[in-house]
Amino acid sequence: MSKFSIYFATDIHGSERCFLKFLNAGKAYGVDAVILGGDVTGKALVPVVEQAGGTYLVNMFGKQELAADASELDEHEKRIRTLGFYPYRTTPDEHARMAADESYLSSVFDEVMRSATERWVDIADTRLKQAGLPCLVMPGNDDIPVVKDVLAQGRWLVQGEDHVVELGPYQVACLGYSTVTPWSSPRELTEDEMAVRLDALIEQIEPGKPVIFNIHNPPAESGTDLAFKLTEDMRIETAGGEPVKVPVGSHAVRRAIETVQPVLSLHGHIHESRAMSAIGRTKVCNPGSLYPDGTLQGVIITLDRDKVKGFKFVSG
Repeated sequence: MSKFSIYFATDIHGSERCFLKFLNAGKAYGVDAVILGGDVTGKALVPVVEQAGGTYLVNMFGKQELAADASELDEHEKRIRTLGFYPYRTTPDEHARMAADESYLSSVFDEVMRSATERWVDIADTRLKQAGLPCLVMPGNDDIPVVKDVLAQGRWLVQGEDHVVELGPYQVACLGYSTVTPWSSPRELTEDEMAVRLDALIEQIEPGKPVIFNIHNPPAESGTDLAFKLTEDMRIETAGGEPVKVPVGSHAVRRAIETVQPVLSLHGHIHESRAMSAIGRTKVCNPGSLYPDGTLQGVIITLDRDKVKGFKFVSG
């Protein structure tokens, strides 16, 4: 049988609900393989501070809520994980230290993120192996460098960044960095640096075998790179009461697609730019992201040799 189907999702940003949905999606949709694009981990630590009498004070978005018992504490921590943050049980003394010492807070956050990602990798290895589903995953621009090392510990899932990985009858070229953003995320490159990384990746491609790109940053002027335009004070610019969108994709990524003309090019990074478009013979896709709602946005793509035969955007 020549047809091969993929479920692709990206930018879950630490949302445990979205991650668990991703693990179930491949079997639910009956695909042959699953790919999780970049920006896997969360962005913030939420202190859960122990109080007298076994209660806990949850500090979130400047608002404090009291968890009076174990059941309430579990609900708070579940909600925190759904939103893509990391609950951290701590004492009043350590909480005060984290507030006063930024370097200590950073070290705690990094360790909690590492531990949470290791747990995810273990869950994925077990569930995806049981389902017999090949899985590619890579870090994105918002993932700190150590995340790549943790993902590489997977026994079943495959960390793909900087590699061309075999997936069924295809070879998938993976890169999770982005070009420069207004937020100074951990893994950003200039356009020239992006071109160098892409050239090194393309050199690994085996001639004569169909190619899929899995590149976190979407290509410029592709319809998959439309982001909200920001004012100087980082507010969303509007016109006629509607938010203004502008293309912010990478020109180096677009040139790589034009040069190689892969069958399919998978992207993320711009959450509000859910679209399927084309650059030459290449179908270019960004499934978007609604992770703060606990909603997993994805796309099912059916391929037949060197063609995309069909696709369907799905949410759950």
